[in-house]
Amino acid sequence: MRRFLVVIEKAKNNYSAYSPDLPGCVATGATRDEVELNMHEAIEMHVQGLLEDGLAVPESLSYAEYVAVR
Repeated sequence: MRRFLVVIEKAKNNYSAYSPDLPGCVATGATRDEVELNMHEAIEMHVQGLLEDGLAVPESLSYAEYVAVR
């Protein structure tokens, strides 16, 4: 099983998502739940396409952390 960091951003009228470790793999959705589902499907399709093309699936090297400031 592979795991990839997904960044979800709130836009003006929807949500967008991308994975830093999978360039070009993006999704949008009207709600956060929808963009999460769409991104999950996008990652599955992206990885499957890489495998079908005989290309290596990138290692997941990204991580996220919140930083608290006063």
